[in-house]
Amino acid sequence: MEGKVLFGKYELGKLLGEGNFGKVYKSTNISTREIVAIKLINKDQVKKEGLIEQVKREISVMSLVKHPYIVELKEVMATKTYIYLVMEYVGGGDLYTKVLHEGKIGENLARKLFQQLITAVDFCHSRGVCHRDLKLENILLDSSGENVKVADFGLATLPGEDYDNGSNSGVLYTPCGAFAYMAPEIIKGEVYDGKKSDIWSCGVILYALVVGYPPFQDENRMRMMYKIRVGKYDVPLNLCEEIKGLIHRILVPKPSERITMIEIMSTPWFRKEYNHPYEMSCQVDNGLMYSISRGSSFNAFDFIQLMGSGLDLSGLFERKKRKLGSFFVSSCSTMSIVDLVEEMGKGMMYNVIKNKELMRIVLKGDKLGRKGKMVIAVQVVEVTPEIKVVGFSRWAGDSVEYVKVMEEEVRPAMKEVVWKWQGDWFHGRSCGGSVTKRCFGLVD
Repeated sequence: MEGKVLFGKYELGKLLGEGNFGKVYKSTNISTREIVAIKLINKDQVKKEGLIEQVKREISVMSLVKHPYIVELKEVMATKTYIYLVMEYVGGGDLYTKVLHEGKIGENLARKLFQQLITAVDFCHSRGVCHRDLKLENILLDSSGENVKVADFGLATLPGEDYDNGSNSGVLYTPCGAFAYMAPEIIKGEVYDGKKSDIWSCGVILYALVVGYPPFQDENRMRMMYKIRVGKYDVPLNLCEEIKGLIHRILVPKPSERITMIEIMSTPWFRKEYNHPYEMSCQVDNGLMYSISRGSSFNAFDFIQLMGSGLDLSGLFERKKRKLGSFFVSSCSTMSIVDLVEEMGKGMMYNVIKNKELMRIVLKGDKLGRKGKMVIAVQVVEVTPEIKVVGFSRWAGDSVEYVKVMEEEVRPAMKEVVWKWQGDWFHGRSCGGSVTKRCFGLVD
């Protein structure tokens, strides 16, 4: 692969390693000379191994959590056989390698790295994302060795679909993560709060940083499980009392008694020389949608192939009521789409409110339904000059009535600018849109 040029834009370099479902190469942007990391994901292999959900999750989560201490997803590209994730290159290795080779880390650097880790994880939690696989190997370092970048979101949860029983009860069911970093409640097979289990994993990482090895170790797996379940570990006598106290408050077996993020960030040891970074949220006004990486170099055919692989990028666009949202892909101009939405809204006797700067339209119904008046928000996102994604989200009104409006009024009214609606790649559903097909060059 070394020396291969992708899309006339990136030259692949040496192999950096292999992730959960793809190889990662150090690469160079030919025009800017920026060094990036590109993960190559084989579509057939992903489908064969049943990893589609993990790919969807990683793309969606990384697009939601833009932060200085989290590896940045710059763009997504695709061909018929591969998906390419272009990510920020982080050249300082990972914490596992650092601790393995150097042993324990000095208190000041350990505090700085832990501050950054907690800040990043707390940011994820504020966006409804739980990592669920925090471990030394997934905490990368920049070239200075003094700044962390949290990586590998393949097991993370998304807001609105993070609970494995389909509810918003605040608990998770699926065991995730590396064994040595798992919280006791996961080891016990109990339902669990992803945020609290992330905090436990952060405590294991802190212990490893200041001691030089993980707190829970044993050649016998059953004994190790017991140690984790009851929180049995040793702390070196010469360890700073403030660090000891913090570790003891994090590694508490009972989740309800475990220290919270706010409490961690309020401790004197944590607050020493703490500088909170500027948080770079990609959340659009009113929380309606999350923007796709702009200026992507993949073309329309590649985008259709990406969707055709069984990947659904709806997680980038919807609010918490994810199942009540939908989107379609179009190659028509943004203004023509906006004009058609406005025309449709007026035809439905809805009040139409436009925000041209945000390319957002809010449609407000006058009729009282089962749960009040229907309000539908529509957002147009330009992925590339030739690809627009148009998302619909219910802001108010009854969900059943919303689905009926979408099926009976919105779909027919928008058909002339639609290439494909969400889900049509998987169900073979015809949706018209011959104009858009011609724009893509897919029909004669």
